[in-house]
Amino acid sequence: MGQHLQAIYDTRVAEGLLRPDPAQRAALLRLEELRERLEAPQRKGLLSRFKRAEPAGKQGLYLWGGVGRGKSMLMDLFYAHVGIKERRRVHFHAFMQEVQAALHEARKTGVDDAIKPVADAIAKDLRLLCFDEMQITDIADAMIVGRLFEKLFDAGVVVVTTSNRHPTDLYKDGLNRQLFLPFIELLQSRLEVDQLDAMADYRQDRLAGEPVYFCPLGAEATKKVDAIWRDLTEGREEELCLEVKGREVHVPRYWAGMARASFWDLCGQPLGPADYLALVGAVKLLVLEGIPRLDASKFNEAKRFVTLIDALYEGHVRLIATAEDEPERLYLEGAGSFEFERTASRLREMQGADWGAGRDQP
Repeated sequence: MGQHLQAIYDTRVAEGLLRPDPAQRAALLRLEELRERLEAPQRKGLLSRFKRAEPAGKQGLYLWGGVGRGKSMLMDLFYAHVGIKERRRVHFHAFMQEVQAALHEARKTGVDDAIKPVADAIAKDLRLLCFDEMQITDIADAMIVGRLFEKLFDAGVVVVTTSNRHPTDLYKDGLNRQLFLPFIELLQSRLEVDQLDAMADYRQDRLAGEPVYFCPLGAEATKKVDAIWRDLTEGREEELCLEVKGREVHVPRYWAGMARASFWDLCGQPLGPADYLALVGAVKLLVLEGIPRLDASKFNEAKRFVTLIDALYEGHVRLIATAEDEPERLYLEGAGSFEFERTASRLREMQGADWGAGRDQP
């Protein structure tokens, strides 16, 4: 058993790496309890696998709260210091993509129940599964996630997950949501549900008073955005893939509720309102780079840009942008230029220091 998680946290606070927060420190008590159970000596023999299928108490932790409250940081701290090898940490969306691909392969074999071999493969030699940002936005995921997790829990896998939503708000207003309700009941029965009601949104604080709109385009603007991105993500990122009505929308750079893409990634492709709403549902902050001046020759791109900004605005998503010019000078002529005045106004408003502070959930 290594140093207590709260002691590690206190050391980082003393070193100035973290700011003290009572809610964060309290959450570490529950994570420490899980750590102690996982590090306890395991029973040997043929029945050991089945014995740990019924661990004492809850079988993990569901840590939820607003974006930027420190949930992922706490889970990373726990994951880094739990002394077992049979563990995995993965973003929930990436995990569900893996599961869907595995189910597709399993069905090719003609099995009656494709979920069983997939769950067995995941649970093999695995005692701890840590998910970042549990959220359900896809009907295909919603239909299989309950049975999948039931088998993982029955196999004795301990689950720790973060989410921006309480379990009862998962897949809210989703298609055929009544079929999803047993999964919510499963989560609440198997996992301890704990709200992280921390004192501050740390990502908001990092941006408070700082410029978030940079023009003109060039090396200097890119350098400033690179520095902000490194500070927010601490050098970690991955690709985000959103499934929207059977299609895949790719965002090249993503981490912990923050995405980074170019204007052409999001507005140069044939995307529409549903795609942008899916993006808003997945992120709290977007770095959008390379917004050009727009005219009649870029009518379709301009129309998508207006739709994107409307979605970000209504969803209270924090926006950091690089652009060729000031908002009011981005679209001076061409069809829709008059209507663009509202978009320019919103771009100005979204530069405010407290923009997005009122949105606790995606």
